[in-house]
Amino acid sequence: MPELISHFTKSILYGAYRAACVALCAALLLAACGAKPPEPAGPPGGGMPPVEVGVLTIAPHTIGLVTELPGRLEASRVAQVRARVAGILQKRLFREGSDVKAGQPLFEIDSAPYRAALASAEASLARAQANLTQAAAQAERYQPLLEANAISKQEYVNAVAAQKQAEADVAAAKAALQTAQINLGYASVTAPIAGRIGRTLVTEGALVGQGEATQLALVQQINPLYVNFTQSTAEVLRLRKAVESGKFKRAAAADATGVRVVLEDGTEYARAGKLLFADLSVDPTSGQIMLRAELPNPEGALLPGMYVRVRLQQAQASAVFQLPQQAVTRSGSGDSVMVVGADGKVAPRAIKVGSIQDGQWTVLEGLKAGEQVMVDGFQKLRPGAPVKAVPWQPAAAGAGKAGAAAAPDAGAAKAAAAKAEAPKAEAPKAAAAAVPGK
Repeated sequence: MPELISHFTKSILYGAYRAACVALCAALLLAACGAKPPEPAGPPGGGMPPVEVGVLTIAPHTIGLVTELPGRLEASRVAQVRARVAGILQKRLFREGSDVKAGQPLFEIDSAPYRAALASAEASLARAQANLTQAAAQAERYQPLLEANAISKQEYVNAVAAQKQAEADVAAAKAALQTAQINLGYASVTAPIAGRIGRTLVTEGALVGQGEATQLALVQQINPLYVNFTQSTAEVLRLRKAVESGKFKRAAAADATGVRVVLEDGTEYARAGKLLFADLSVDPTSGQIMLRAELPNPEGALLPGMYVRVRLQQAQASAVFQLPQQAVTRSGSGDSVMVVGADGKVAPRAIKVGSIQDGQWTVLEGLKAGEQVMVDGFQKLRPGAPVKAVPWQPAAAGAGKAGAAAAPDAGAAKAAAAKAEAPKAEAPKAAAAAVPGK
């Protein structure tokens, strides 16, 4: 029995020894086939390399300060077509929405009563002229008789008075005739100005002009158009103070530089206008000053009543900077940019911006010439970590994005190739591991 236990113990020890040998051989074989020393994770000291960010080295410019103000288009001339005599409207002689010329017939009112009134006035004038002829002849006959004392002075005075009364009757008849002619002319309603006529407000068969001058249509002259826009008094005073202090320069010949109009869809109207005047009084309800500009509209593309944005150059600023819109962060607390310092670290900087010109912000205060303003790479920033500033170019930025998009694709291809090669490398390892187990 003791011998049986001793033999069993020796068998267990031999099996354990054999398993340990197999494991040691497998480890040595794996180390000889494919083990590689670990690569360092980063530069000496364990820190991450500085990230590259696109910066723009700013330089001062002299630019015109363009103010953008809300405005509304208005016809340069507006005339109401009205019936100036009473009567039944018989004909409409134009096409609604068409262009008409000054003096062009537009409507016809029943003229029969006015032709009759004209004939009556002509008859009254003829009768008055006949009476004048008789009275003048009698006064002429009485002249020598008075000198010969054949008649009394009173008879001669009566004859002269009758002549003058007949002359007055002739003048009155002529005035009545002229009035009748005018009324007959008013029966044909003409365009008071040249322009574009709108819809007809009264149809044929309606009684017009009875008691008041009935409005029949509206004619508007839309070439040129007026642009009425407003500017706050606070902005006007601030601009004047800046010009007086020498910070800004007054724009030379504002009407020559032109007034640009931005339409409701955001596009800029191709033709420039000219500033006409600025009102002398301030609207007490809004505190705004009204300005007016004249805008050519030969094609009739613009219509009265349209809301627009007016861009007007009122001053010029020197030693200002222009930055792409993506470089400026706007918030309720103010505007700011990220500036790369000499130590390679990024710090925020509060600035004061003006208007947008050519797609760029105009920076009036907060920056100095030669500073590097960060434009691209905001998503790479780490708190307190230095950056590597590289010049930013819009075209190069697009190419860099394309290259960055292509890089992950190349890495994915390499990873797929490594996975494809993995089974081939695993097979010899498995075979080598199986050798000691035989």
